[in-house]
Amino acid sequence: MHKFMVNPRGSRAVIGLLFALTLGLGGCLESSNAPTSPSSPAISASPSDEPSPPVASDSPSPVAPISSKADVYWLSSSGTKLTLTPANIDLPKGDRPETQLSDALARLIQGPANADVTTSIPEETKLNSVKIERDGVHVDLSKAFTSGGGSTSMQARLGQVIYTASSLNPSDPVWISVDGEPLKVLGGEGLEVPQPITRSEFDKNYSL
Repeated sequence: MHKFMVNPRGSRAVIGLLFALTLGLGGCLESSNAPTSPSSPAISASPSDEPSPPVASDSPSPVAPISSKADVYWLSSSGTKLTLTPANIDLPKGDRPETQLSDALARLIQGPANADVTTSIPEETKLNSVKIERDGVHVDLSKAFTSGGGSTSMQARLGQVIYTASSLNPSDPVWISVDGEPLKVLGGEGLEVPQPITRSEFDKNYSL
């Protein structure tokens, strides 16, 4: 019988080769079977492209004039009845509305030059200031405005100021003060004056 002799060096080589092949196949199997994580969606840090809403303003626009010239309101009589009668006055072109009203009220206090009309405003009255604010026209007069005359005279002078002060815009509210204090009562008979007051309110609550 022939005896096969195994070379120790050859055996070690074969075993090493088999070991290497086993490791290689295992690595491939592990690599191919490993789960893959899904890709995460991209996160944008840029701000929204939508336009920002406009910021609301709690400050309304100042009173806008409708007429280009202010009128002065005198009194004309028909029997026992008085009527507020407008008269346009010449003012420098391009004047601001506040300046136009100031000039018109100053002209009102001076009194009429025409004998066909009259006024109920006392001669000693002075115009302290005129301002157009967001809530209406503010007129400040001197103390003399409240002196003298009866109920009809008080109502008439009140109407003259209200109509003249609102001649640029007839719907403007008018605030009347005397030496810086709001006018609440006019004359000794206690004619109440609401603040502010408009033309329509004057026509409704007073009669000349």
